[in-house]
Amino acid sequence: MDFKTLIEKKRDGGELSAAEIDALVKAYTAGAVADCQMSAFAMAVCCRGMSAAETAALTDSMRSSGAVFDWSGCVRPVADKHSTGGVGDKLSLAIQPIAAAAGLAVPSLAGRGLGHTGGTIDKLESIPGFRADIPPETLRRLVLGPPHLCICAQTPEICPADRKLYALRDVTGTVASIPLITASILSKKLAEGSQTLVFDVKCGRGAFMKTREDACALAESLVSGAKRLGRKASALVTAMDIPLGRAVGNSLEVEEAIETLSGSGPEDVRSLSVELAARMLFLSGISPDLETAKEKCAALIDDGSALESFRAFVAAQGGDLDAFAAECRREVPSTEIRFTGGTQCHVADVDALKIAEAAGALGAGRFAPGDGIDCRAGVVLDKKPGESVSPGETLARAFSSDGSRLAAAAETVASAFSFSEKPPVPQNLAIASF
Repeated sequence: MDFKTLIEKKRDGGELSAAEIDALVKAYTAGAVADCQMSAFAMAVCCRGMSAAETAALTDSMRSSGAVFDWSGCVRPVADKHSTGGVGDKLSLAIQPIAAAAGLAVPSLAGRGLGHTGGTIDKLESIPGFRADIPPETLRRLVLGPPHLCICAQTPEICPADRKLYALRDVTGTVASIPLITASILSKKLAEGSQTLVFDVKCGRGAFMKTREDACALAESLVSGAKRLGRKASALVTAMDIPLGRAVGNSLEVEEAIETLSGSGPEDVRSLSVELAARMLFLSGISPDLETAKEKCAALIDDGSALESFRAFVAAQGGDLDAFAAECRREVPSTEIRFTGGTQCHVADVDALKIAEAAGALGAGRFAPGDGIDCRAGVVLDKKPGESVSPGETLARAFSSDGSRLAAAAETVASAFSFSEKPPVPQNLAIASF
């Protein structure tokens, strides 16, 4: 096939056939298409877009570029949830165990953090002994039998076309394309074999999608793409202007997820965990309607089943939660950020992006692949919007194994807060559903 002509066709706004897209993906994966040609194709897609049919074809070709899991012998419905990433977003650590406790099988490929967004794998790897880089046969064993849940990193065998193309997009200014984002997310979720997919698309200053319009477009693209390829799918667009929960940072977020599964976590983390897990149950046929599913998910938290599911999953992947608890009790350098106003008032806002930047400066994030991270670093918010604050009260605490990082990060945390005499109108976390 003449790939130069194919690229020109897309550059000029033409629609590619499924056969043309498949040939391009296969040739690129095999090394027969140069990076410069694939970069030109990605830029053409960024500028010209793709139809729903083209996006589905690209997704399917990327999915089939490597190993694909077949769960036909599994007695449980197979489902997964994906988040587009945010600040303090530890929901997967709660949702997937809830879903497994409810009777689903959950194979979940997750990522490490980059830039201001945290990664589920980094969070889990703050647990001593936890193994995220596991072979496909181990994933299969853990999903088919107890704990019926595995959260692991993408292996070289799964979606190699996506691995190559994503690395290329990252350095060629072609990340911000809804068709390419959709194909990247969906190809991995389809390769893991899930028949039901629930998406949490974050929207706001702490999210990749800053506007409601863009977030809704991505949510609709993910759902329609999954349905075109034979899956049940749903998406919730959720607010990410302020951090989710109170903890931002790897081990801090694991602690908060455990608190949530123990019934004592922040209300926003619990409510979204229940809402998204319930969609997995309902679409998979575990529950007859969404309200019944929500009641079941809440009950699994309250009776301890969800926490036990989390413990079993962590232990199955080598994690030692007793050692984690002991590590969390060890003191690390920290500083308190206090309210310096002269009178009592209310927290009006907490800028999620500034909190993420502070957490990154403390050592909690990586800004280039291969960077090391400090699993104990991060920020805990003692005050969130709507809560009253008096002179001298603590607004937040910053933690880092490197005490020299604290002062500058504390200034960034302080700048994230704004105040008002009256409490602000409560934010609705759920913006739209698809």
